[in-house]
Amino acid sequence: MSGRRLRITHRTGYRYKAPVAASFNEVRMTPRDADGQMLLSHQLQVSPRASVQAYVDYWGALVQSFDVHEEHDVLEIVATSLVDVPSGHVTAPGVDWRELGSPSVLDRWGEYLAPTSLVDDARRDDTRAPIVEALRALPSPSLAIRGAIEATRDRISYDDSATRVTTTAAQAWTIGGGVCQDYSHTLLALLRSLGVPARYVSGYLHDEEEARGQTVTGESHAWVEVWNGGWEAFDPTNDRAVGSAHVVVARGRDYADVPPLKGIYAGGASESLGVTVEITQLAL
Repeated sequence: MSGRRLRITHRTGYRYKAPVAASFNEVRMTPRDADGQMLLSHQLQVSPRASVQAYVDYWGALVQSFDVHEEHDVLEIVATSLVDVPSGHVTAPGVDWRELGSPSVLDRWGEYLAPTSLVDDARRDDTRAPIVEALRALPSPSLAIRGAIEATRDRISYDDSATRVTTTAAQAWTIGGGVCQDYSHTLLALLRSLGVPARYVSGYLHDEEEARGQTVTGESHAWVEVWNGGWEAFDPTNDRAVGSAHVVVARGRDYADVPPLKGIYAGGASESLGVTVEITQLAL
């Protein structure tokens, strides 16, 4: 199988309780053009109309920014992309614990080992410290990575009403529920506490089975990439291989580095318009 060609339409935005005079926004909805994934086209539509500027952020994601300086009570954004996603799951060769703790690894991937505001040090939590200790005693990092995924899935049940985008890994662990970003943050906390470099990935998820010619309801999704002699991706939410159904948009330390949409505005309260993602598989 040669992979998938996917057309992705992502709609989102804000509704304001009273008209706002200005808003300043950043969008991360452009699939990456790297690592075998090929971006064929991308278009961002903004209503009210605005001039869009683009730049690449520190983590390598393409960011589109725009300001709206006319009074408006709704901000609507539609991102449409066409992308070729390669087939197969890229596996890491694997290293031993000694190499994982070497100065070269610690120096190169230190940012993916440090705690963040959303991903804490699990060793400081009495309920998770024994799990980290048991995983660290396993013969290889590969076994510990698999064990961390199993521990995450044993603890977290999918519940889209249990958490918010500001929920931390520690809070998700205590709650025992959440969505893809909570599974990812929980797994990141365990892995980094083991000394395994790991990063947060945001993107889109297509159907597990191919659906050529069909427009299906897709998802904004999150998963994790782990360094084990090379980067390998894991989807803790679904416990499935990361391959041609996963479209990479951005990578970072946690969700706060890669939000699809964020901004500030002058005015009253706002509410999300919600998010819809439609994905159509086209013939290659």
